[in-house]
Amino acid sequence: MINSLFGKDLTTVDSLTSADLELIWTKSGEMQEIVNRKKSDNRLQGKITAMLFFEPSTRTFSSFLTAVQRLGGGSLPFNGMKNTSVEKGESFEHTIRVFSVYADCLIIRHPEIGYPARAAALTDNPVINAGDGAGEHPSQAVFDTYTILKRFPEKKELTVTLAGDLKYGRTVHSLSKLLLKCGRKITFNLVSPLMLSMPSQITEALERNSSVRRTDQLKEAVNGSDVIYMTRVQKERFNDPDEYEKLKSFYRLNKSLLTGANKEVIIMHPLPIAAGEISPEMDNDPRSLYLNEQLKNGLSVRMALLDLILNP
Repeated sequence: MINSLFGKDLTTVDSLTSADLELIWTKSGEMQEIVNRKKSDNRLQGKITAMLFFEPSTRTFSSFLTAVQRLGGGSLPFNGMKNTSVEKGESFEHTIRVFSVYADCLIIRHPEIGYPARAAALTDNPVINAGDGAGEHPSQAVFDTYTILKRFPEKKELTVTLAGDLKYGRTVHSLSKLLLKCGRKITFNLVSPLMLSMPSQITEALERNSSVRRTDQLKEAVNGSDVIYMTRVQKERFNDPDEYEKLKSFYRLNKSLLTGANKEVIIMHPLPIAAGEISPEMDNDPRSLYLNEQLKNGLSVRMALLDLILNP
């Protein structure tokens, strides 16, 4: 297959075609084989990635770092940008230009929407968006979609419930758009309190291309769902701490709530689970993928993306 992703940026899922996704799925299976058989490979030997996380991260940072190391590449890891010239007042533009000299690829997380795309305009090196404020999280969406399709390889119609903070949750922004590109008929249940509703521009796009149901009642959406994708309320996006306190525990998914759910339903979450939105009793439930299958697929997909973007 022709590598359509070589040298390309990944700042939004809008840039990915269905052919790109098929390429990523194939490469991700290859990466999983590498991890299973021999743990590592040297195909990124001599390649350097700069991990510029202006906003601290645990899983995304560690996953990308592991992906680089599994493939024999080097990294310049900055998680939170403490003890760097950014703290001294260096501009975003200068930071990007400096690390473009040192690295072959920039992986950027930023608390403000649009900054990875802004970086892409400043450098000829490929830029990967590792999360930009309440905007998007493309690589998370790619492996979440991969996880869903692997679980339901033959099912042509899927009901996907997205629940929690749909306003600020960048993972669901990217995931909902990407699922529309996978050749399946999707019914979306958008479950949130009114104040945390999905942004209108995304909802309108979903309504043009799929069936959409909106509710603030999680129980109404659980029965009949193939996928239940829970999200935490994004505390760091709130200006009013009192508003966060009112909304942080609006939903709590537990076994009781799943009494009438489909037998094959899967439970997903981008992590961290911060306010009890999924009960701890669900952690070892075979329907829950967020502490095992989702994470493993995340590593394979990020290895695949790095290989495709950095190697012709």
